[in-house]
Amino acid sequence: MSNPLPTLSLLETRVLGTLVEKERTVPDTYPLTLNALVAGCNQKTSRDPVMQASEAEVQAALDSLKRANLVVESSGGRVARYAHNLERVLQVPAQSAALLTALMLRGPQTAGELRIACERLHRFADISAVEGFLDELAARPAGALVVELPRLPGARENRWAHLLSGTPSREASAAEAQAGGDVSLGEMAALKANVARLEGEIAELRALVTRICAELGIPSGKK
Repeated sequence: MSNPLPTLSLLETRVLGTLVEKERTVPDTYPLTLNALVAGCNQKTSRDPVMQASEAEVQAALDSLKRANLVVESSGGRVARYAHNLERVLQVPAQSAALLTALMLRGPQTAGELRIACERLHRFADISAVEGFLDELAARPAGALVVELPRLPGARENRWAHLLSGTPSREASAAEAQAGGDVSLGEMAALKANVARLEGEIAELRALVTRICAELGIPSGKK
């Protein structure tokens, strides 16, 4: 990169992470409109922390990311749409982009938690594959994009954090550990992601049953 990457705010990383996530998970609606992007930033699943960003705040974050070439705006059509440019600007492969996305959306996580969190973005064969890409991001010649955090008291594994918003403070890590109790926030995020995925599959199955019952002319049993 010719210019150093600016330090991103929490909302800017949320916007950028949401764009990468939605490109992989809902490609039919990508690039995203401002309304869809606001909803994605504020969703209550697979997000840590949960936000309530306004359209104006998200638009301001988009404008800042556009100046850094991390976001591009589609021309034409009645509604503006936005797409990320993360892989090209940072010059990272799709696997690394998936890991950065999970860290931007859900905060510091262990390699095992990241493998689960990235399931819909990229399926890593095993934890060692995750660790390999994390090591590459940490030793990147153009500047590290992730860092391995000091192990917390009682933790079995080290967590990783992205560096797009600067180096995480020890105070923030300690507060997160105290708030999480025996279960880390990364583990909570992974569990929430699995619950959200299962809820989505259940909703699809219910819709399928309702459609089949309608075609057969029998009651679906839906209250």
